[in-house]
Amino acid sequence: MPDMALSDLKVLDFTQAIAGPYCTKLLADFGADVIKVERPDGGDPSRRWGPFPNDDPHPEKSGLFLLLNTNKRSITLNLKTEAGKKIARQLVEWADIVVESFRPGTMAKFGLDYPTLHALKPTLVYTSISNFGQTGPYRDYLASEIIIYGMGGELYSTGLDFREPVKMYGTVCQFLAGNIAAVATMGAVFVARLQSIGQQVDISLMETQLGNQDRRMPALVAYQYTGEVSGRIPLGQAGYPIGIYPCKDGYFEIMSGLGRFRQAAEMLGNPDWLQDPKWYTPTAQQDPALKEEFEAHFFPWLMEHTMAELWEIAQRHRVLSAPVNTVADVVNDPVFNERGAFIEVEHPVAGKVKMPSRPFLMSETPWQLRRPAPLLGQHNEEVLCGLLGYSKEDLVKLREQNVI
Repeated sequence: MPDMALSDLKVLDFTQAIAGPYCTKLLADFGADVIKVERPDGGDPSRRWGPFPNDDPHPEKSGLFLLLNTNKRSITLNLKTEAGKKIARQLVEWADIVVESFRPGTMAKFGLDYPTLHALKPTLVYTSISNFGQTGPYRDYLASEIIIYGMGGELYSTGLDFREPVKMYGTVCQFLAGNIAAVATMGAVFVARLQSIGQQVDISLMETQLGNQDRRMPALVAYQYTGEVSGRIPLGQAGYPIGIYPCKDGYFEIMSGLGRFRQAAEMLGNPDWLQDPKWYTPTAQQDPALKEEFEAHFFPWLMEHTMAELWEIAQRHRVLSAPVNTVADVVNDPVFNERGAFIEVEHPVAGKVKMPSRPFLMSETPWQLRRPAPLLGQHNEEVLCGLLGYSKEDLVKLREQNVI
């Protein structure tokens, strides 16, 4: 087995929660040696966020933490102590990359800000992930997923047109920011390797949302050209059959209205009632009466078929569609599992956990699970003694002094 793609990179990880740990997870999963620095009194807060296996809250069983921290080593450091700061600086000398996700200014209080560490190591790549970036009047503002979603303009266009805006589920903003941070970090690594120039990479969660394609970019571009603000699309305006429909064993999503209506007719077997030219006039797809008439035939047809049957029929007629899977459907899908999209991880406390494996495949230097997410401070001795030369007696003193 050849070396992994990033096996020559060393990363010192001061991140927590989601965006930062996802950035460093991507580096670790493709070979980088990532040392995660956590607070001694509880560690990364995501250790206390669910879901937990069997609904058993435990700092070593958080499904989110287990996912975001594979292939990392964990040490504990109290960065408010002088000894903790000293150890952190020693680790910076070892590292090629520092990634941090504290509020702007926090690392400066620890003496671990970019100007200080750049003076110590001029080729260091230093990635900072924060809500609104390291500069500007918003720099110190707090934020959350829904705040970023709303400020980025996308919240305005999601939900029912006659109701208040509704945020889409999950923490997409956080994961997207982590993705972008990993890519940006690797760009800075190339500069450091090829030109011996270190630099700070400033990642603003807000700005990663302003530039992403999750329906937001078309709306922003449309405004630049027309001055019109894109709102929520009223029900029925997008044509039919478009949307999520019930079927025999669940729900099925179809996008076959407007210019694809003839394909929908073929999917239905071109029945006699769809031979009337009224269905193919320029205004037919926005006619509520025709939509109601269509669905009076369409719903009974759907209820005669399962999701699998509908998908097979729809694919045969090149209708854009998919079953609306439950999480269990996705995790147990034989195709996804055959491709290795999921992996079972044996964790010393959480036990056997199935989780997503890798976001992409590389033919010659593939992703590998080298270790499960670490226990809090699991690698204190391995890193401090094996890497920095501290003795076991030193570790005892550091614990007594609340340094680790």
